[in-house]
Amino acid sequence: MTVAIEYDMEAIARIVGGRLKPSDKAAQPKYLSVDSRKIVAPESTLFWAIRTEQRDGSLFMPELYSRGVRNFITEDEKISRSLKGVNVILVKNSLLALHKLATYHRKRFKKIKVIGVTGSNGKTIVKDWLFALLSPYYDVVRSPRSFNSQIGVPLSILQIRSHHVIGIFEAGISRPGEMKALERMIQPRIGIFTNIGTAHDEGFRNRDEKIREKLLLFSRSETLVYPEEENEITENIREADIAHKVKVHSWGTHKSHYAIKSITTAGTHTEISIATGRKKDIIKIPFTDKGSVQNAINCYGAIKELGISNREVIKGFEKLQALSMRLELQYGINGCVIINDSYSNDLQSLEIALDFLLRQQPEKHTVILSDMLQSGRSSDSLYKEIAGLMERKGVRKFVGVGKDISASKEFFTGIPGRYFFRDTESMLSQLARLQFENEVILIKGARKFHFEDISRRLEKQSHETIFSINLTNLAHNVRVYKTFLKPDTRLMAMVKAFAYGAGSSEVSSLLQFIKADYLTVAYADEGVALREAGISLPVMVMNVSVHYFDALVKYRLEPEIFSPALLLAFTSYLKERKIKNFPVHIKIDTGMHRLGFDVSRIDELLSLLKGNHFIRVQSVFSHLSASDNPEYDSFTMQQYQLFRKVVRRVQSVVRYPFLRHIANTSAISRFAALRMDMVRLGIGLYGIDSNPNVASRLMPVCRLTTTISQIKNVKKGEVVGYGRNRITRDKVIATVGIGYADGYRRVLGNGVGGMFVRGRLAPTVGNICMDMTMIDISGIEGVREGDEVEIFGENLPISRVALWAHTIPYEILTGISQRVKRVYYEE
Repeated sequence: MTVAIEYDMEAIARIVGGRLKPSDKAAQPKYLSVDSRKIVAPESTLFWAIRTEQRDGSLFMPELYSRGVRNFITEDEKISRSLKGVNVILVKNSLLALHKLATYHRKRFKKIKVIGVTGSNGKTIVKDWLFALLSPYYDVVRSPRSFNSQIGVPLSILQIRSHHVIGIFEAGISRPGEMKALERMIQPRIGIFTNIGTAHDEGFRNRDEKIREKLLLFSRSETLVYPEEENEITENIREADIAHKVKVHSWGTHKSHYAIKSITTAGTHTEISIATGRKKDIIKIPFTDKGSVQNAINCYGAIKELGISNREVIKGFEKLQALSMRLELQYGINGCVIINDSYSNDLQSLEIALDFLLRQQPEKHTVILSDMLQSGRSSDSLYKEIAGLMERKGVRKFVGVGKDISASKEFFTGIPGRYFFRDTESMLSQLARLQFENEVILIKGARKFHFEDISRRLEKQSHETIFSINLTNLAHNVRVYKTFLKPDTRLMAMVKAFAYGAGSSEVSSLLQFIKADYLTVAYADEGVALREAGISLPVMVMNVSVHYFDALVKYRLEPEIFSPALLLAFTSYLKERKIKNFPVHIKIDTGMHRLGFDVSRIDELLSLLKGNHFIRVQSVFSHLSASDNPEYDSFTMQQYQLFRKVVRRVQSVVRYPFLRHIANTSAISRFAALRMDMVRLGIGLYGIDSNPNVASRLMPVCRLTTTISQIKNVKKGEVVGYGRNRITRDKVIATVGIGYADGYRRVLGNGVGGMFVRGRLAPTVGNICMDMTMIDISGIEGVREGDEVEIFGENLPISRVALWAHTIPYEILTGISQRVKRVYYEE
């Protein structure tokens, strides 16, 4: 993971107590990374060389130096001396130094309400469900994925910014002494203890020691929420005397703080009635398994402890979704359905996953299970219980992967179809023998076994280019810009050009749902499509001619009027049809010289407006030409002052209120005075802003991916692609399914551009073809045909691709061909 940082090397050295060896040749970092495989912007990344029992990150420094990294923090002075022109901070303990930075960073934000989550199962689901429930209404920061370790927690904490209102962080431990460090960084105000299970039992003398270690997370909390039915947790809370320091609010029977009155399942939904004193809530979730019910109640307790009474938050439980890598259903090969739980592996989560499997009511069901690590039990005892569980659940086909489970195969004789392999690679090599067809397959394994490789082989490969649009992030970005606005300032969203390539009706539906005030399209036919898609928001049409007048009136589209001739023509059209007070928007040219009434002809405009009852001026606006560039701020203010003068003259004639707007995306954050009555938000919707302080708060919305069609080993001196581009060394070349007909520009060929493959940047090779592109994957391990390739998105910012192409992100987005499949999703 790479995180943005707000500290220069001198500040970091001071905070962590390190010794800085600076260089005038190295730029200050903007990002921090602990993973050498995932550094995309080496020149502006600080590599934090973590030394653990398994690996020393300092050993990767020379390779990163060759890739352009010039900022390091390390324990190894010898390696650092070999690197010239770098900023290096030397520390005694790299992990402790990272903890110090995170602790310092956390202390800066005293007002944020932090929820700390721990337990054996459900931590990530509870965290992500809370995010889904709260983020539509509050600015929330959370741990990415399952970043709950001694390394993951500090990286998560470093994401906190001043605008965040709520933080949700999970904490995981595997041995005594670890939780104190996590507590110092997280400092939760509210705690959630999800449950206690067998995971990591072997790291502790007994279960009680593990529970007491986990309870340390809440040593300075105000409130702790946990399930009363977890008797071991209850007993340890009592013995540790935590109730004298922390308000302990259990959920469960009528004696609990959150009393569960009833749990009713109907079809695919569950209804949970919860009472707190005399108050009662009913939450509905689209799940029926016990694990989801427990997770939902834990989420409810946290929301109540935050003091949130927003009914819309409670209604949000109905929209919760299964999380990726957490019991996610996907279509597989040969008519199979895959349940992917290749994330964790212990008895409790196994039973929950089996319940989920059987709820699919398959005619044939299969379980693929790895060794169960860190259970703290003998193999005979553990696998005898697992085999009995499989038989009780009626599993008819079982695949065991790992040395321990294979050595215990005698316990599984009650299952008709059973297969055992010593490792994942052995299983994959004999996949055909397993004859998976028309069955539901549960894949559950410890991370060590890389069961994602099994998932990849069994899942149905589409081999198609996909443009993914994250509507959740788009809504987040709108909220970011709204923080700059007064409550009565309206927001107009630009959805012209197919919503910057993202899809007009889909994006507009979301904007309508989150209460945008206006939409803008370029042409009337775009507005017609929105109306036919059920969009009822007011829509302004920018480029209007007489040919579109009928459509404007029929579909209630509001034209931009930019010239005397157009105003005369539209007034005449309305007069002939006896239509009065039709809404229009008057555009003034204050210096961009594209469309709009010239300031020198304002008298003519005023004469046409005076006494005109056929139109009603909804707004008067202008367009800024360089609001993103501080160099031209004086010109921007000149445009604004000129606009104000024109507006005053229009007001003297119209004599009724209308909206005034001139601020575009860049101006919203940079010029408070220019926000006026309404602002126009365009590219900022998609997470792009020229202001770095705003850009750091935005979330990426669009992701363009494709797949590898074929991989070839090409020898030095051979040619690749059209134009016979000769390569100068042996290379491994992957052909991917995107070309200039899809919107991947030809200028990005011959190494100018690159794509993100398995955590590395792979440069293009040869010319871009109409439907395909070749990339160099030499040195990138584990790449296979069918693998996903990111063109731009979370790992490779679109701004970087635009820079390679000598253009702007607008052009990249709007240039994506309509033949590219759009996929819309909400987290």
